[in-house]
Amino acid sequence: MNQTFQSEVEFLRSHGLAPVVLGNNEGARLVTLAEYQGRVMTSTMAGDGGPGCGWINRALIASGERTPHINAYGGEDRFWLGPEGGQFSLYFPPGAPFDFDHWQVPAAEDTEVWRLDSAGEPEAAFYTEFSIRNWSGFEKKIRMERVVRLLDCAGIAADLGVTFDKTRVFAVGYVTENRVTNIGQEAWTRENGALSIWMLGMFNPSARTVIVIPYRTDAPGAIVKDDYFGRIPGDRLRIDSGRGRILFSADGNCRGKLGLSNRRATGVLGSYDAENRILTVVHYSPGPADAEYVNAAWEIQERPFEGDTVNAYNDGPLADGSQMGPFYELESSSPAGFPAPGDSLCHTHATFHFSGDPEELNRIAEKLLNGPVTSLTL
Repeated sequence: MNQTFQSEVEFLRSHGLAPVVLGNNEGARLVTLAEYQGRVMTSTMAGDGGPGCGWINRALIASGERTPHINAYGGEDRFWLGPEGGQFSLYFPPGAPFDFDHWQVPAAEDTEVWRLDSAGEPEAAFYTEFSIRNWSGFEKKIRMERVVRLLDCAGIAADLGVTFDKTRVFAVGYVTENRVTNIGQEAWTRENGALSIWMLGMFNPSARTVIVIPYRTDAPGAIVKDDYFGRIPGDRLRIDSGRGRILFSADGNCRGKLGLSNRRATGVLGSYDAENRILTVVHYSPGPADAEYVNAAWEIQERPFEGDTVNAYNDGPLADGSQMGPFYELESSSPAGFPAPGDSLCHTHATFHFSGDPEELNRIAEKLLNGPVTSLTL
């Protein structure tokens, strides 16, 4: 059972954090934190007593400890940089082997407290500046900044291009506008490494949660990459070619990750938790048809600019039986950026949750995810 939104806020506050809460008179709420890089920790569509939709790692936060490699505090919208692997990676020291022992999330994305630039209904703004060397040894001087903006029902309808009866559906929606600026003296190039904006959201799973990703049926190439951590079992992944969508179990019981190229992705993905009757939709700013994307593979890459624009992850036990979650993730990435000194790249990532009348949820899902919620089963 999900925690209530207010209990999550009180939990964060009780552990020395300073939650920034945005809300409106329609019942939408979200909480974000400068201490955790301006990430949105959770949101709800039903007021302070409504369910929190974001996964929060209570055990880690309560411990007060920092862990090696990554501090996975959770949160349903966090701002990272790509690529994760390869010769232009920011997650491995220069020249290090591409293995877990040497993998390290940069402090600016993990433990560093960002500056709260402004906060007031309906938005909050954060930023940080830092420098880091990629695997090839090139130094990047970077400014990361973001605005978190809560939407009302009219704004949700406008952003998604849908209509719904707000007397029959509870909804929360927010947009994060994320920017990376080259504050160094050297342009980022194909030779010293481009970066991308990588947005990740962690959500609470259930035994009946299914991720759904519409795809372009007329695009060339593979429909989905499904072997990041070994191939996803067939009973947990289904390509529904009739409706042009991918269905992927998000029960938090079996570790697996998939990705779509920009040629296949449509700018929308989501999930449906049939147990708690929560429909989630993610909408991001897609790149042009010929855009290049950084490659996340943990290896020296022959094609470092042929990566994914959309990813989804289902958590599960590791080989030793330990598990970080359970949770699942919905992710989007910007095209690779090659800014000159002083120039920026930007990426917008929006998250929406709906609950309420089944007919209204069916209509929203039919419009955005190529089928009603009643069809989102494996």
